[in-house]
Amino acid sequence: MTDQTLVQIEDEDEAPTLPGLEIRNLYKIFGPDGASHVEAVRRGLTKGELNRRHGHVLGLTDISLEIPPGKITVIMGLSGSGKSTLIRHINGLIAPTAGEILFDGADVCKMTPTELRAFRRTRTAMVFQKFGLLPHRTVLENTCYGLDIRGMSRSEAEPVARRWIDRVGLKGYEESYPSQLSGGMQQRVGLARALATDADILLMDEAFSALDPLIRLDMQAVLLELQEELHKTIVFITHDLDEALRLGDRIAILRDGRLEQVGTGQDIVMRPANDYIAAFAREVNRARVIRIDAVAEPLGDERPALELPGRLVLEEAARRMTEAGADRALVVGPRQRPKGILTLSTLLAAMVRPLEEGPPAHR
Repeated sequence: MTDQTLVQIEDEDEAPTLPGLEIRNLYKIFGPDGASHVEAVRRGLTKGELNRRHGHVLGLTDISLEIPPGKITVIMGLSGSGKSTLIRHINGLIAPTAGEILFDGADVCKMTPTELRAFRRTRTAMVFQKFGLLPHRTVLENTCYGLDIRGMSRSEAEPVARRWIDRVGLKGYEESYPSQLSGGMQQRVGLARALATDADILLMDEAFSALDPLIRLDMQAVLLELQEELHKTIVFITHDLDEALRLGDRIAILRDGRLEQVGTGQDIVMRPANDYIAAFAREVNRARVIRIDAVAEPLGDERPALELPGRLVLEEAARRMTEAGADRALVVGPRQRPKGILTLSTLLAAMVRPLEEGPPAHR
């Protein structure tokens, strides 16, 4: 397993210049008169009560979420939690009952049909769970589709499409049709099609859920490799916590249309907000999530010869310390700034410590 799959982007990275996305106080009530019930929901009317009394369905309740630019934000939840409903609000496929979605100074919810079409064509791109490829189009033609919609000539579009086909590992399949490709290859076409538009926001709704486990891991690695270079603003929907932890710079967990917790993977695993989140995180392999700068002990006079970057997760740090024959290491941040001391005993304890106890105490 490579370092890329074991680390999360440093908190100290320079902020991208792209605009971020902000969701404010978003409500969605499905039914003919949803707006009239928002205030009752604000006062505590539950999803079940709303359905029994008024025949309406509560999809989202007071969602406020900042989606930082240039990062992967994962929205996670079980079936019926509202995650797909939420992502469809971002590009205006679903209109909210109340609330705002702000991007680059504009509220998506208040855009005119013409503005919304332009927003979808130029600022967002979507990768679907079921691939969404046109069966009568070749790989090249499918990849060109978003550019065709923009009115770009084929002579301009094809070089762009070929570049992204190559980048996702499908060079040589340009003239193949979707029926001639495996599921993983079809999803690579979907990813190439989205990236070819150079949209600011990439929306991925359960994009890898239909794939076999090994192919799914491969696609996750492809996405992380591309993101390392592109720094796209990505909203990724999943029901799989392992996938969320592997991909997400930030994770938002939904339950019955409400946000339960928002934070880094380490926050979710080490500091669950409630019993519901703790139950999700209980079976997580902590060694592949927790970074060593979260468990390092305070600096003293000691300066071990072995230096390890603080972004490393426990598993990779244990491997490097074992290979070096070291029982302690200096944890460093950007520009080799010392951040703490990691001992092998602390590292091993952090791998197995029950969640309720939190991170190891400094000794």
